[in-house]
Amino acid sequence: MTHPLTQTTGRRKEAVARARLRPGTGTVTINGRPFDVYFPTSAQRMVVSEPLRVAEAEESYDIDASIHGGGITGQAGALRMAIARSLIEIDPELRPALKEAGLLTRDSRKKESKKYGLKKARKAPQFTKR
Repeated sequence: MTHPLTQTTGRRKEAVARARLRPGTGTVTINGRPFDVYFPTSAQRMVVSEPLRVAEAEESYDIDASIHGGGITGQAGALRMAIARSLIEIDPELRPALKEAGLLTRDSRKKESKKYGLKKARKAPQFTKR
């Protein structure tokens, strides 16, 4: 069964992305801004469009995404996961290809929490002998 519109969530670090896919011409809008304005570097744009390349559907869907939290790289990773999940909802036969490309695994690395008595998670205050 094909869905005319799918909405999925992707996460990475502190970033959360909600992606809505609908059949269209390949227009990507993020938080109301164009794709190439929101992600200025080509590396980030490549990360986001990877699931569409693997599924060979670069120009098949319009994507409307809302992202919050984290930094720009974390947001790109979160959006990548959300797009991959949406593609599976639309066509379950894409799952093996996307899984093999590693697009369905959540990157669970987060910042380690700060410990008391330390400056950061592991950085100790400067030692003074006298």
